[in-house]
Amino acid sequence: MNSRSDKSVSRRSVVKGAIVLGVAGALGNLEALAADSLAPILRTVPSTGEKLPVVGIGTNAFDVTAADEIATRKEVLKNLPLLGGKIVDTARAYGHSEEVIGQLVEELGNRDKLFFSTKTPLAGDLSNPKAVVDEAFKRLRTDRIDLYEIHNFFGLEELLPVLREYKQARKIRYIGATTSFEPQHALLVEAMKKHSLDFIQVNYSIEDRSSAKDVLPTAQEKGVAVLINMPLGGRRGTFMPKLANKPLPAWAAEVDASSWAQLLLKYNLSHPAVTAVIPGTTIMQYLEDNQRAGRGRLPDAAMRTRIEDLWATI
Repeated sequence: MNSRSDKSVSRRSVVKGAIVLGVAGALGNLEALAADSLAPILRTVPSTGEKLPVVGIGTNAFDVTAADEIATRKEVLKNLPLLGGKIVDTARAYGHSEEVIGQLVEELGNRDKLFFSTKTPLAGDLSNPKAVVDEAFKRLRTDRIDLYEIHNFFGLEELLPVLREYKQARKIRYIGATTSFEPQHALLVEAMKKHSLDFIQVNYSIEDRSSAKDVLPTAQEKGVAVLINMPLGGRRGTFMPKLANKPLPAWAAEVDASSWAQLLLKYNLSHPAVTAVIPGTTIMQYLEDNQRAGRGRLPDAAMRTRIEDLWATI
């Protein structure tokens, strides 16, 4: 299954399958989640002490123009803070996603309830670094970006000084660097050791634990917050279809997980270095499901091993 629609259908079948198989309260309705008695989980940004909800949204599929697709994404942006979420992660490389987000959030009037995270370009002319950085403010229709990161190390030396300057001027609150490729993990470790970064963003999931070797421990050591991209596999190879028609183990309830996505996101969040996960989220069904992962209990070391052992059989 390679198309976006195929992957979406696959995850829908997994979520619906959990309900059919009798997993209690797999999704619930919007009102029930908003009033959920399970305590929301917050994590601290080491450089400031600010506390953030642990489940945000990734927006690499917000580059849309059809009215129905715009409407579903607007609904997600409207309800994210109502359900306890805050982080909206995007990038210049995601087509017109920044512009779509900027327009919709302006229409919704809820900018102050969201944490905007974006990234510098993956290619292009860097002869005017300030103009490159300024473009995101225009696209997002904001005068403040909460987190601005160097995307996959393109233009690090040219653009990082501008990010630092803008942070000093309080136009940017946090700065960082990102990758979603294992061959760049060594660069991310080096960047944390060389530069004063507030955040990094890196790939980590039950199926891709490579960043746990060096990247995540270095972030802990250096006091750097961590956003996890592709926590459910991402568009380059989602693993959710593997779970279609497979029953969620009864012991998932021990960590307040009522769907596969919740269990696997909670696995990611249980790593002590992780600040938040940003699964791609374009519809309310996924938003409600993912946000439940940010509440209640998280796996301890024994439960993490149990999840890993289970995954080895799938």
